[in-house]
Amino acid sequence: MTTQASNGAPRRVPLSRERVLEAAIKLADQGGLESLSMRKLGQEFGVEAMALYYHFANKDEVIDGMVDIVFSEIELPNNGAGWKTAMRERAISMRDVLLRHRWAIGLMEARRNAGPANLRHHDAMLGSLRAAHFGMDLAAHAYSLLDSYIYGFALTKVNLPFDATEEVAEVAQGMLQRFPVDEYPNLVAIIAERMKPGYDYGDEFEYGLDLILDGLQKAAGSSRHELGSSAPTSRQPDAGPV
Repeated sequence: MTTQASNGAPRRVPLSRERVLEAAIKLADQGGLESLSMRKLGQEFGVEAMALYYHFANKDEVIDGMVDIVFSEIELPNNGAGWKTAMRERAISMRDVLLRHRWAIGLMEARRNAGPANLRHHDAMLGSLRAAHFGMDLAAHAYSLLDSYIYGFALTKVNLPFDATEEVAEVAQGMLQRFPVDEYPNLVAIIAERMKPGYDYGDEFEYGLDLILDGLQKAAGSSRHELGSSAPTSRQPDAGPV
């Protein structure tokens, strides 16, 4: 990339880690991670790939930085809110970020060299649960359960064979056309009742998320009871384990 100096001569904007990572994310968002190479990144700036190695040891280090930026876009749990509200807002934010950066879904928990945003994100999530008096074991269970659901849902969503909500019924019916009408009656019924124009699979996310959060609240209450906790039995559902 070049700009114009005061005397009118072209002036190249210096490369930086931030600019390279921004360009790398843009390439991956457009064409997937397979579209990313050091050569293509260099071309984005009109330089040879070797120029990038001044800032990054290898492509893997670029990917580490990209993943850390994705983590930085996810809303951190708000310690001022109840744990359920904090976990719900964080989960929805995380889903939205992953749908913007589809290439990142399988990489978020796969980096050996985690960056500060990555570590800050996980620390804040666990801190929110511990502040609500989740024991270490239950906090670990909650972390695993929520992230498995979020990543799994995002992966399913990006791989659906349709994009627009109007295509749902058409695609679903097309799958069944080559079979006898009464071969799969339950699928026919749900297509007719649920997969009408306007149905959005993405709306299922919050329903499942609330079931998980309610289950965690019950588990937290049971754990506290087993430990003989004398905590009050009447608390607001969002204020912490009851």
